[in-house]
Amino acid sequence: MAESTASQIIDAIGGPGNIKSLTHCATRLRFELVDAGKVDQNRLEHMKGVLGAVPQSGDRYQVVIGGGVATMYDKIMQLPQMANIGGGEVNNDGSKKLSNAEVKAQERSKVKGKHAWVDNFFEFLSDTFRPIINVLLGASLIIAILNVLIACHVISNDTESPTLLLCKAAYEGVFYFLPIMIAYNGAKKLKVDGWVGATIMAALMTPQFMALSAPDKWSGIFGDKSGLAAAKGALNCVTNATLGTQSCSTKVFGLPLQLNDYSGSVFVPLFMVAVLALVYKGLERIIPDSVQMVFVPFLSMVIMIPVTAFLLGPLGVWVGNGLGVGLAWLNNNAPFIFAILIPMLYPFLVPLGLHWPLNALMLVNINTLGYDFIQGPMGVWNFACFGATAGVLVIAMREKNVDMRQTAFGALMAGLLGGVSEPSLYGIHLRYKLVYKRMLIGCFIGGVVIAILGWIFPSTLANGQVVHGVTTTAFAFTSLLTIPVFSQMWVYAIAIAVAFFVSMFLIITLDYRTAEQKAADHAVEAQQSMDEVEAPAAASDNTAATATATATKTATDTVVAPVAGHVISLDEAGDPVFASRALGEGVGIQPTDSTVYAPVSGELSTVAETGHAFGIKTDDGVEVLVHVGIDTVKMNGEGFTPAVIKGQRVNAGDKLVTVDFDKVKAAGFNTVTLMTVLNTAALGGVTPKTGIDVKPGDAVLEISR
Repeated sequence: MAESTASQIIDAIGGPGNIKSLTHCATRLRFELVDAGKVDQNRLEHMKGVLGAVPQSGDRYQVVIGGGVATMYDKIMQLPQMANIGGGEVNNDGSKKLSNAEVKAQERSKVKGKHAWVDNFFEFLSDTFRPIINVLLGASLIIAILNVLIACHVISNDTESPTLLLCKAAYEGVFYFLPIMIAYNGAKKLKVDGWVGATIMAALMTPQFMALSAPDKWSGIFGDKSGLAAAKGALNCVTNATLGTQSCSTKVFGLPLQLNDYSGSVFVPLFMVAVLALVYKGLERIIPDSVQMVFVPFLSMVIMIPVTAFLLGPLGVWVGNGLGVGLAWLNNNAPFIFAILIPMLYPFLVPLGLHWPLNALMLVNINTLGYDFIQGPMGVWNFACFGATAGVLVIAMREKNVDMRQTAFGALMAGLLGGVSEPSLYGIHLRYKLVYKRMLIGCFIGGVVIAILGWIFPSTLANGQVVHGVTTTAFAFTSLLTIPVFSQMWVYAIAIAVAFFVSMFLIITLDYRTAEQKAADHAVEAQQSMDEVEAPAAASDNTAATATATATKTATDTVVAPVAGHVISLDEAGDPVFASRALGEGVGIQPTDSTVYAPVSGELSTVAETGHAFGIKTDDGVEVLVHVGIDTVKMNGEGFTPAVIKGQRVNAGDKLVTVDFDKVKAAGFNTVTLMTVLNTAALGGVTPKTGIDVKPGDAVLEISR
């Protein structure tokens, strides 16, 4: 079997192992190579389907294909040997289309700074909490459903009810044993045996340890009444008036031991695994490999259980209580800070992975105060995010954009039902940056609503305490299903509805794309529509077929200037590929105007997303390329405003694009507009007219058959 052109190109370029990345522009394959010296240029230049081969600076290399470059690129990327080569889907300008994971990594790389310990701290928090997100989500949904069942009187709210106790156990197990989960994940993140971390934290949550502070409750573990009496007599308890909690201490080995309920704690396991990592790795260095499996875990437990009980546990509780009291004071005295600032900050924190400290504080609030006031404003941001996605979905449905409709629908369902914003962020919002400008307005207005209503109608807790803002006693993912877990539910519902519909309205009204992105989308839609109707139309519409046949008989004998300016030869233009005539004979025009027009009548076979290149095929088969500037693909559409889409028919003189040539010059690129006849070799001849000044419509190329 003959080797395909795609395979031949890869062989001639030095093989897949010589390729770092591959993209394409309007006419060329753009390679970044390991070693450009391995390229067989002579073979490439004489290869069928290749119009030219041009070395670039460094180890970059271009293979000129012409109008079929996108098809050739697809064939190359489908080769088995190219499976692990950087490339993937590309935009019309040749830039790589990033996957959601790559978008996430790209955003998070923005916070990588000079201080590695800061980066490591946020990464530690993120990787410690991320694995338990699913069970936290499940618990929050159980709480929401339970609240609805109680409100509908399906389940009694009697705290002694066995049914209610079982339902509470279904979700409280997650929060009660949260310190063990955090300890396990945190230890593994620090490259320590996760089960050692979990065991140390579990020791402080056993009935035996709990009995030290509540001997009456756990009397069954004492052998006789004298032991119970001794435990009671050793207790020294103090009540915290602010938090309404009791702190007890006793003496163990003659040392004072502060006793705490560590269930639901966040800071204690985080502090513990940080110290455990030092101890564990220190023991690994001094204990022989042959007995590490036994003695490293053993000594780690012997050291860390008392260190955590006597020192780190009380320290973590003290930090948590301090933060809880401080945040509660700030919320009651300056509630607008949380209500407006939180929804405005979260859109920037979540993509960068910097929201985990706030999530941890929510858990701390619930554990210390018995309620949290951050999640209400956070819900405003989430629903503004989902509203923006809904707006994108409406536009996609209206424009019959199948790919975006599927992406937006999936992201919207994940958000409204699961409270998960990542599919919206990484799948849509961070790819189309205009979304943020619309969405932030929804965040702000929703924040103002929750701030005002939360101040006028404060929440009243079970203990009678009045708290400004929307509160919740559970860690909840803010979705439609978890609305019932919020106190002052109607205030919360109004605020998230306002955020949702404001964002949605702004996206639908103002769109989520730049002019270039919109034109590219329309080009795809037009091509899809043409594909759907092309075959049946050709078979059934005799009138259209006759008209096409008539048009084909009209020969194209001239190609006119697409822009006003001075005409030069391709040799003077400054691009070696065009100068080699690999893309056909043509001219360069040094522009004096900002508008570029169609040089012939026909169908647009190519429209670069960046607006810098256009391919037109006339009815009699002449293929003309208009390329605005040299290497302007690197401008990514800045300064270019296309007026047409791929698949559209144009007449000579129709506007193709408006260009800010001052911006092109400022970016350091040559503004010369190049125009060639791609299939020159198939024609009798193409004669350029150079050295003249022209205006749009003046003949610059003569075509003979």
